[in-house]
Amino acid sequence: MRTHLVTGAGSGMGAVLARELLGRGDAVVLLARSAARAEELRAQYAGATTLVANLADPVGVERALAGAALPQRLDSLLHVAGVVDLAPVAELDLTDWQRQLDVNLTSPALLTRTLLPALRAARGLVVFVNSGAGLTAHPTWSGYAASKFGLRALADALRGEEGDAGVRVTTVYPGRTATPMQEKVHAQEGKEYDPSQWITPESVASTVLHVLDLPRDATIPDVTVRPGPRG
Repeated sequence: MRTHLVTGAGSGMGAVLARELLGRGDAVVLLARSAARAEELRAQYAGATTLVANLADPVGVERALAGAALPQRLDSLLHVAGVVDLAPVAELDLTDWQRQLDVNLTSPALLTRTLLPALRAARGLVVFVNSGAGLTAHPTWSGYAASKFGLRALADALRGEEGDAGVRVTTVYPGRTATPMQEKVHAQEGKEYDPSQWITPESVASTVLHVLDLPRDATIPDVTVRPGPRG
């Protein structure tokens, strides 16, 4: 039985991954931002265990992890959680900017650092679900893109540092995906949201599972997933 830790399991890609991994009979640990949210996730995913740490509070993440019962072996750490707030640079709000950096970059770095001994023990895999915004920054996307460019750098550095320990690192760059986050983005852009125009969470999750299931003689450092042709 393999063991996986998933962030962002409440909806979208993270929810699909949690269901698929549990359906295989694997052990799954779900990160929850609060004790109440942890209870909801345990009810939603029978057989899963939870770890409480709020990614929006990196200091709290360090404190929570220091006192938690963490897996001794971890086959994968799947970073799926994220937040987005669009604004032009001229109208940047410090709270929104900082929250995106905390949730999308700083806390994933801290979580990865803490779990590296377990990942090394299992010769495990770290997957960072990034974004097309981690490759190209468009107007009004500066805060989110900055966090995702940083996440790309974190993944690249980690890959070079941990290869000799047998830890593989993959970054997945999905295009626009039909998730609650995408619905929020459309609202911020003032556009009508039609989920049928975008990638399904299942398609992105299948890409992550493909990477997870690769034989040990292979690795995919980076993979981009884009919406297919319509009609």
